[in-house]
Amino acid sequence: MKFSRHQAIREILLESEDGMTIQQVADKLGTGYKSIQKTIKLIWGVYIDRWTVPKRGQFAAVYMCVPVPPHAPHPTERYLPKTLWQPHAPTTM
Repeated sequence: MKFSRHQAIREILLESEDGMTIQQVADKLGTGYKSIQKTIKLIWGVYIDRWTVPKRGQFAAVYMCVPVPPHAPHPTERYLPKTLWQPHAPTTM
């Protein structure tokens, strides 16, 4: 089974007040850039706060994480879409 870095990345981003780029997160975790780049897109509560211009002039996203309140309510039932049938209106010609 693969090791999931989702919680570790969330904790690192929550600790950072100013946000972090993918490279900064990768350096802090000691893993590769591509691994963090793929993983960060799948984590809930992570968003791009702003863009910065690093050394070579390419824009880099600065990611932040939303703190979840400890007593946040969870949904009790799974949402199931329901089909609403519309009665056909009589057509006039």
